[in-house]
Amino acid sequence: MMEQLRPAELADWLIAHGPRQPLVLDVREPWELRVASVSADGFELATIPMGELPARLDELDPSRPVACLCHHGMRSLHVAAFLVQRGFACVANISGGIDAWSQERDPGVPRY
Repeated sequence: MMEQLRPAELADWLIAHGPRQPLVLDVREPWELRVASVSADGFELATIPMGELPARLDELDPSRPVACLCHHGMRSLHVAAFLVQRGFACVANISGGIDAWSQERDPGVPRY
């Protein structure tokens, strides 16, 4: 099952899916990560560009809660659907992406 959540809702989602530490999967490109990145706060952060994910899928645990993040939420939506199709038990898309993250969760994250 895939959930949609806003960055402002992430803290509650993290609590609801404990005690196993959830993973935030940032699927943006390396140049985007250099422009703006999130800090892991109450979650582990992994960065795997969307195009590399099929080849690196074994780096992720299908039983662990995963919230996918990109720039505006479209790439992460596709990745979240991909993970669900591959048997991941708990997947969320962070709608609005890092752009919304900057507005709702951490204004110190640059917008681009």
